[in-house]
Amino acid sequence: MSKVEMQRIVEKMNLKNLTPDVDLTDKYVVVPDINRPALQLAGFFEHFAAERVQIIGYVEHTFLEQMEKEAKTKVYDTLFSYKIPCIIFCRALKPDPELLEKANEMQIPVFSTEIQTSAFTAEIIRWLNVQLAPCISIHGVLVDVYGVGVLIMGESGIGKSESALELVKRGHRLVSDDVVEIRKVSDDTLVGSAPDITKNFIELRGIGIVDVKTLYGVQSVRETQNIDLVITLEDWNKETDYDRLGMEEEYTSFLGNKVVCHQIPIRPGRNLAIIVETAAINHRQKQMGYNAAQELYKRVQRNLAKK
Repeated sequence: MSKVEMQRIVEKMNLKNLTPDVDLTDKYVVVPDINRPALQLAGFFEHFAAERVQIIGYVEHTFLEQMEKEAKTKVYDTLFSYKIPCIIFCRALKPDPELLEKANEMQIPVFSTEIQTSAFTAEIIRWLNVQLAPCISIHGVLVDVYGVGVLIMGESGIGKSESALELVKRGHRLVSDDVVEIRKVSDDTLVGSAPDITKNFIELRGIGIVDVKTLYGVQSVRETQNIDLVITLEDWNKETDYDRLGMEEEYTSFLGNKVVCHQIPIRPGRNLAIIVETAAINHRQKQMGYNAAQELYKRVQRNLAKK
């Protein structure tokens, strides 16, 4: 099961730790959703989503301030009896000492952020959805070309890394070389990233490992990118009937999501970088409602009709 270390959440969300005595090394979040425990503070704990990050906003904080001490103590005892991952106070709200004392006793971390509750909730859900999404690793190269995430696949040694390096030289951005981690963020979105150990590196046969970020600057790399288009490189075979018009889209599937796929035959003299650039631009054009193949077909039909 996927999980995110609590320390990573603290660093990513820039949270202030209000319970520094609580050890975070064995604390994890396993679901991308959050819970605002308004009903729980009122004493209703049925169907309590205790496995979620608990967020306290202005409404919950005001309610706690107006509660009687006995009722508050009872609610805290019940709330902290569940193995909740953490509690986060938004808008720089300050929890009362009794809550912090109980949290330290039960070894449940409490954090604070200055961000507004709605904005923080949206951001942490978005980030956790990416981190906890179903994930697979595939052999390929992922490049951001004009904002289109292009996944280049093919047999080892066919020229994927060389194509990516040429694209970087032409002003595009590398996401990952050799191994691409693909996460299914939603039924429509796949996000690709590089493993930490190979991030920003490209392997070139005969040269070795190249650090793209160091050679070409920070503008030449990015951490994540949606996968919009797949280009599969293969050796040219004169017996194969390749698509020359592109009237119908072909697809490949990752984690149940379909992505447009092009089969590109390789032979001496073909400029792969220009082909990938053109494929990316053409894909954007189709997304915006213009299909060059269909336009050519309409012209031919109109010409035949005139004759």
